[in-house]
Amino acid sequence: MSHQQLLADILRSVLQIDKQFNDDTLLLGAIAEFDSMAVIAVITELEDQLGIVVNDDEISAEVFESFGQLRKFIEQKQAA
Repeated sequence: MSHQQLLADILRSVLQIDKQFNDDTLLLGAIAEFDSMAVIAVITELEDQLGIVVNDDEISAEVFESFGQLRKFIEQKQAA
């Protein structure tokens, strides 16, 4: 499964919405369900499903600004 598909599935599950995502889809501040608690839940799911560790100092509004930004972030985490 691609990072794009996995991330979209995680977002739909955590946010409990039926939405299509592409790199230009805005997240934080644009989707009402995407609040600080959702950020934590998304991070937890990404860590569990991808075996990555997201440190507190890596969490920023910029990372969660758009689907594309978040996808790039997780790709970089897995490549490290």
